[in-house]
Amino acid sequence: MDKININLVIADRTYPLKIDPSEEEHVRKAAKQINNKIREYQSLYEAKDKQDFLAMVALQYATDSLRTQDKPTIEDSNFPDKLESLDKQLQEFLNAT
Repeated sequence: MDKININLVIADRTYPLKIDPSEEEHVRKAAKQINNKIREYQSLYEAKDKQDFLAMVALQYATDSLRTQDKPTIEDSNFPDKLESLDKQLQEFLNAT
């Protein structure tokens, strides 16, 4: 697939990128989220350099990413065992009534 050229503005700087067309929407949304977060931090903290805000945004997204990675998935948990136990309890309840 041919790559396309796009320009993104993040923290008042333009970044020319060459990406797959299928990624354009995600990349543009990510840049928008970063800029929104920077504006949010600017409203909370005064007299900070853009670099400080970028670092804060990067830290927040990295922390969120790690939190998501650390969450147990259905495959990691005892989901089948729990489901079997619930099914057994339900059967016992239905048989008792």
